[in-house]
Amino acid sequence: MTYCFSPIGIVHSSFIEKFGIPRQPGLAPAVRARLELLPPYDDPQALEGLEQCTHLWLQFVFHRPPSDQWRPRVRPPRLGGNKSLGVFATRSPLRPNPIGLSVVKLEGIEQAHGKLFLLLSGADLLDGTPVLDIKPYVPYTDSVPEAENRFAGEAPAWVPVEFTPEADSACRALSDTTGQDWRALLQQILQQDPRPQYQKPDPQRRYGMTLKEAEVRWYYHPTAEGEHQLMVTEVIPHKP
Repeated sequence: MTYCFSPIGIVHSSFIEKFGIPRQPGLAPAVRARLELLPPYDDPQALEGLEQCTHLWLQFVFHRPPSDQWRPRVRPPRLGGNKSLGVFATRSPLRPNPIGLSVVKLEGIEQAHGKLFLLLSGADLLDGTPVLDIKPYVPYTDSVPEAENRFAGEAPAWVPVEFTPEADSACRALSDTTGQDWRALLQQILQQDPRPQYQKPDPQRRYGMTLKEAEVRWYYHPTAEGEHQLMVTEVIPHKP
């Protein structure tokens, strides 16, 4: 039996490539996104009562997966990229049906230029992600305090993030033009260490990611304690 679904909306976010996207929702609360509802689902009546919810479940499509083929075993980043688990024990996009589920915070509802938007924060979604459904997060039943996941029992340790004076100044300028706190945004994204986990931090290696608004570049350098921290060297706004 075949089922066909039409997207009810499209996500607009700063993430135009997969590198750098938070690996789980809510890990970077400074991330802002907009969910544009598509006709005929852009009827304000469909959102009545939603303003009383602080968080939402979004069911979406991994529209740019790394491969067209699902895999029974995958290599999640949590295991360093060199150990595998069964796909159904992970949140990998390489699934039989490329469907994802994220909890996001609802910041508001907006009508502009004849379109209807949900304003979101904490999203881990690529720009252009098709959304299949929206459901309210219900704390008394959706939160399970005694739940366990022994594979991912605790949040990963954060990597310290520093900014050069030039990068800090560029963040302030971007914040002024976009209305978003870019220093907090980049700190929350980069403290999760987007580097492929099989690569050891190398002070000679330079990393970068492309966001919709800017190019970001950084490197890793050792600390006095023998760990490493991340230094943001450049934040280059894209020309309008």
